[in-house]
Amino acid sequence: MPQSRMMLVVTGDDFGYCPRRNQGIVDCFQAGGLSNVSLLVNAAAAKDAADLAKRHNIPIGLHANLSEGVPVCESLQTDSTLVNQRGFFHGKMGFRQALQRGLLSMKQVELELRAQVRLFMELTGHLPHHMDGHQHVHVLPGVREVFAQVLSDLSIRFTRVPVEAGLHSCTWLPPPLHRFYNQVEQDALDSIPVFTRYGIRWPHMYLGLTTMGHNMSVSNLQRALHLALSAGRSGSSSGGGSDSDQPVVTAELMVHPGYPSLHQQGGCGEGPDDFSRSADRQHELSVLRDPALLEVYRQERVQLCAFKDL
Repeated sequence: MPQSRMMLVVTGDDFGYCPRRNQGIVDCFQAGGLSNVSLLVNAAAAKDAADLAKRHNIPIGLHANLSEGVPVCESLQTDSTLVNQRGFFHGKMGFRQALQRGLLSMKQVELELRAQVRLFMELTGHLPHHMDGHQHVHVLPGVREVFAQVLSDLSIRFTRVPVEAGLHSCTWLPPPLHRFYNQVEQDALDSIPVFTRYGIRWPHMYLGLTTMGHNMSVSNLQRALHLALSAGRSGSSSGGGSDSDQPVVTAELMVHPGYPSLHQQGGCGEGPDDFSRSADRQHELSVLRDPALLEVYRQERVQLCAFKDL
């Protein structure tokens, strides 16, 4: 390949969620459709996922989870601000609502994040190459400061900053989802000074909000790549992650490939969610290993890589 225009980390999220998710992610990696994975250590098939990553030499990081399932830290599994009366995390929106009301202990957030890193190391034998947040909890107010401190203390160099070029001009997202993504973007922008202060890095550009599930297609991914390349080269990116004089744009594409979860097989303690059981995961898998997309990468001079290669 001639000089690359973009170094692209294609991260398969939710590794460990269930055996069928794991197999789909491995199949996608072997087909050249992704280059990096993010592990849910409190998920049903986390150990299997870690073993598969070792066996296939898949670069792996931590998908820190504060919103789905059961805490890893045993002292937080009962009588903690992070769980409901049934002992489960509050959920994607429930976590955000409890945070807004000032009901969550940031000390307990820190205990859980550190416990998840320790379990990650037990499963994989090494520190995460990167660490992001399941359902983007890592960029939320209050949480981002604790998150950044933990990464800094443990010398975990990379995270995710979900600010996507073209999000505001995306016409196919329903209004409620568009509003949620806009809030994610604002939280991510507000996280940049915090992550910068702690010396944490991230790629110049981020892709993935506009191309999730049935919205993923070769044409939509090509659109997202073009927008990221244009924004990255114009210097409009927020990416404090790399040297801005570098001629190659660095980017992360968040993806969720897999085969649909079977009923009550997988999840983080409460069974698989609707997205996991839907055909959207397998649709992403099909698109990501489509030869037409791999040809787009070649034509656009996009080189897939892992965080450890940046």
